[in-house]
Amino acid sequence: MSYYTSLTGLKNAQTDLNVISHNIANAETNGFKKSTTQFADIISSSVVTDPSLTVGIGSRVANIAQNFTMGAIEQTGNALDLTIGGEGFFTTVSPTSGSTEYTRNGAFSVDGNGFIKNAQGARLQVFPQVNGVTNTASRQDAQVPATNAAGSPFASVTVDQQGQVVAGYDDGTTLTIGTVALANFIAPTGLKQVGDSSWKVSGKSGAPNYGAPGTGAFGALDSGQLERSNVDIAEELVDLISAQRYFQANAKAIDTATQISQTVINLRT
Repeated sequence: MSYYTSLTGLKNAQTDLNVISHNIANAETNGFKKSTTQFADIISSSVVTDPSLTVGIGSRVANIAQNFTMGAIEQTGNALDLTIGGEGFFTTVSPTSGSTEYTRNGAFSVDGNGFIKNAQGARLQVFPQVNGVTNTASRQDAQVPATNAAGSPFASVTVDQQGQVVAGYDDGTTLTIGTVALANFIAPTGLKQVGDSSWKVSGKSGAPNYGAPGTGAFGALDSGQLERSNVDIAEELVDLISAQRYFQANAKAIDTATQISQTVINLRT
């Protein structure tokens, strides 16, 4: 039985190493959130088993938990590099598949059609302005008109702390495009990772709750800076050494069990 007990430890150590390696590989990925591996013991017993004689039969991976603590802030000076100073996720929609994703990576830019998008081409979602009032009941793609009503060409775009996206034109006029739509979840650790520092809704996360920056539990926006990965390299290297020792100890236990079995076989012969 000791073989299989130690084998579960080897498999768990490998999973732990994979998670740590993934964290380290994304230490420079904007908006990335690290994960940690959590283990649980396995016990084989029945109603007639004496509790004082119960022997465990190994361990298993109980959960790979995501850590949504805020990462370090990097100043960029780009008006469309945004960070959320608190809770919330940017909402983006793919123009091809129509799927909605959520991210903490606020690196956006304007494409040739005036849409504000991320590096993957997903368009930032905003609440529209209706008679000067933000309508949080609906969302739309953030799109900057190439010219204003007077025909003056687009010059710049800014985003304030309340999330208002304002386009400026050569004649000095401005136009409010909308308010950045933030989303929050009852259980963000239940969100499904889809890569590119983005997540999708799952049954464990609950439905999204939308709101404007700086309202309720949603953090205000800061322009000209990006949220970096929340991976601490020093901490990950310590965890890496610990996982390596964990792997080695289980491998040594298997080797010891093999030697004992060989000794028993030699005694019989």
